[in-house]
Amino acid sequence: MPTADPFAELLLQLRKKAGRTQEQQAEAINAVSGRETVTRREISRYESFENVPTNHTLAHIAVASGVPFEELQREAKAARARKRVSRARDKEDLDDMKRRTLLGGAAVGAAAAAEPWGRLAFALSKGSQIDTPSAAALIDRAADLHVQELNVSARRLQSTVESHLDAITAALPRAGEHERALTIAAGETAALAGWLAWDLGEHDKAAAYYKVTSGCAENAGHPPLRALALTYASYGAPTAKRLEFLAQASQDVRGRGNATAAAWVLGRHAEEAAAVGKDTEALRALDKARFAYDFADHTAEQAWVRFVTPYRMDSLTLSVYGQLRRPELTPTADTALARLGEELPDGGVVVLGDLASALLRGGNVEQGVYVSRQFAAASQAKPNTMGKERAASIAAWLPDSERDLSAHFRQFAV
Repeated sequence: MPTADPFAELLLQLRKKAGRTQEQQAEAINAVSGRETVTRREISRYESFENVPTNHTLAHIAVASGVPFEELQREAKAARARKRVSRARDKEDLDDMKRRTLLGGAAVGAAAAAEPWGRLAFALSKGSQIDTPSAAALIDRAADLHVQELNVSARRLQSTVESHLDAITAALPRAGEHERALTIAAGETAALAGWLAWDLGEHDKAAAYYKVTSGCAENAGHPPLRALALTYASYGAPTAKRLEFLAQASQDVRGRGNATAAAWVLGRHAEEAAAVGKDTEALRALDKARFAYDFADHTAEQAWVRFVTPYRMDSLTLSVYGQLRRPELTPTADTALARLGEELPDGGVVVLGDLASALLRGGNVEQGVYVSRQFAAASQAKPNTMGKERAASIAAWLPDSERDLSAHFRQFAV
């Protein structure tokens, strides 16, 4: 067995202070680097002093653990020298004092709560320094995760998003001049973590993430971030609260650079207004949403708006027209089906659900049943909370001749 070393012990304690398993530590480091290069086995090798990380990997470990790279690099250099020269026991406590110092600050703060949102809430009150390349890497990674959400299932993406939230949380106490940008990136990541949790039926967990997203918005002075939390939260809020949340979100996304965000918020407002019979309000909000989306610069706005795709806008429009039994439903349905094509994205499952429900509500029963069967197959393959909600809605509108299909949807929605 390899002889224990202070640097190996330091890496072990940094991981434990962050409340991570070896596998989670590997995921956190990979979340910083944006590559799947470190494995659980490699973490084990570091902690048993079988191997010392390269400086490239050390930079990612430093960000993931919230400690200065220069100090970690210096400790690693000393460890390599000890490894070459001797494994003598009198060297094992060489850097004990330095280790205790290193384990202060961010790493201790990260251990203050058992869940990622708790660690983030703790970190928001801290401040120090992190270098510009590390901050940029964390911010870029947060943006990339919102893009991945378009094509990767909630179950597959959840651990990656939570690991990246841990990485930003560990970095926040040393953010320095990058504090505001990292706080915004942390809020965007927390909101995505909340959405994935809600999509997987973990509603209390989702609410906790949304709450800390709003905290990030307040700390950073960035209202669109609160709009993101409120609009996500509107899907699971009590009916009486939904329009209230969306009205505040609409205020938060006013101004230049928020057109795509405004399109989503207004589309949600239209959907909820239609659900409670506010026809004029719903159509006015939908018109504003579509106008904003058509003229938005989707690539130059906040990272999180990248999930507001044409599929999502189709889904919102279908939902509104179906609930209001508008004549525009049929051409809109044709456009949505053509856009989906043969390769159905994850977001397309919800579009199919909205399309089936809208057709049935609008009186086009034959086509509604046909699309309902397509939705049944797709939602079974890619289950999520929104899909289950659509299933319950479809079941309520299917004709008596489709009792078996209705029963299938009711069982699926449970």
